[in-house]
Amino acid sequence: MIARRSESNLPPGPRVPKTMQTIGWWARPTAYLERCRERYGKRFTIRMLAQDPFVLISDPDEIKQVFTAPADVLYPGEGARILEPIVGPNSILLLDEKAHMGQKRLVLPAFHGERMQRLESVITEVTREQIASWPRDQVEPMHPRMQALTMEVILAAVFGLRSGPRLDALRLALTEMLEFGLSPLSLLPPAQRAPWGLGPWAGFVRARARADELIYAEIRERRDRQDDGGSEIITSLLAAEHEDGSPMSDEEIHDELLTLLVAGHETTATELAWALERLTREPEVLARLVAEIDEGDGEPYLTAVIRETLRRRPVLTQAQPRTVKKPIEVGGITYRQRVHLVASAWLVHHDPDIYPDPYAFRPERFLDSEPGTYTWIPFGGGRRRCIGANFAMLEMAIVLRELLRETRIRAGHAGPEFTIRRAITVTPGHGAETVLTDRAA
Repeated sequence: MIARRSESNLPPGPRVPKTMQTIGWWARPTAYLERCRERYGKRFTIRMLAQDPFVLISDPDEIKQVFTAPADVLYPGEGARILEPIVGPNSILLLDEKAHMGQKRLVLPAFHGERMQRLESVITEVTREQIASWPRDQVEPMHPRMQALTMEVILAAVFGLRSGPRLDALRLALTEMLEFGLSPLSLLPPAQRAPWGLGPWAGFVRARARADELIYAEIRERRDRQDDGGSEIITSLLAAEHEDGSPMSDEEIHDELLTLLVAGHETTATELAWALERLTREPEVLARLVAEIDEGDGEPYLTAVIRETLRRRPVLTQAQPRTVKKPIEVGGITYRQRVHLVASAWLVHHDPDIYPDPYAFRPERFLDSEPGTYTWIPFGGGRRRCIGANFAMLEMAIVLRELLRETRIRAGHAGPEFTIRRAITVTPGHGAETVLTDRAA
């Protein structure tokens, strides 16, 4: 009865069968949302196969109500439960209420203060090595290149690993895990992924076992030598203590490290690919950015370019869904259990009432004003805002700055690259095809 009452009180949405809605959601991840908004307004309901209803919202006031709702009313962790086989049950992505806040308090110090400053030189060194190896004067999809770069950055930042057999083995295992994690199969319930224990799911399980072995070995070695003074993120977690003074368990550290390795790799790589896709099609923006970087005073405009990229092409088109656990009123509608409330980053970022000419790429939007808390949400919001947001912004700034200092870039594909879905992310349709030319030439 609860499910039927909540369904009858939901905002209007597409009336076609769930199969068709599911296809629209996955095959046309941004166009489908815009078509629904055009017909039903800034909130609408989507019903997909094997899922409770999703209510998409893009009004900033309603987004604020969702992001600030009590933790025992809306459960964000439940919306990410499908990621548990990848990141583990102790991941900050899956925890709710007191467990989430406790884990967040332990993880946050790794992304602030002196540790972040010390990581800047590591990111710069890795970036320069990677850029030097990239081919010149030929069309090259930059998304795979950025994936390789951000993998090296996150491994160096998390473990301090720059070379050696353990790094090679961990890189391979994580790459195999991520390939499965970005497949639509990863979003199916475990029993449906590989009914006979074969196929991609079996390969993922083997890769996960190898990654687990390597990560736990690294944790044990660091504990044995009482390694808690370095800049690597693992040392911050080893030094962290719960409120009762007890250290994080090996399992907690493992799951948080795996979360950082997975979440801190693919999303940043894809956003960097989108940045190149946009810059190579905006000659005036690119020329100004290069000039300001060359003059040594390019940080404000570079930051504005990154923020505009995150607005115009958010890798995650929706913030983490919130599952209703207790009745809550949002925007005049009372939602009951078994409904997912979803703040749509794509729709709020492309709302002409908020951003005039929303499909234009204009970094100047962010030169004189900070992004709005509930109108610019590429990292989510509220208590669930991505803890690695500052790290991602720093990494993007360093990569773009170093790349534009060393090379000239131009588009390798005529016309804009439209979005295609890779599991929960959206990527450039042609991989951000780009031609790099040495500036010295």
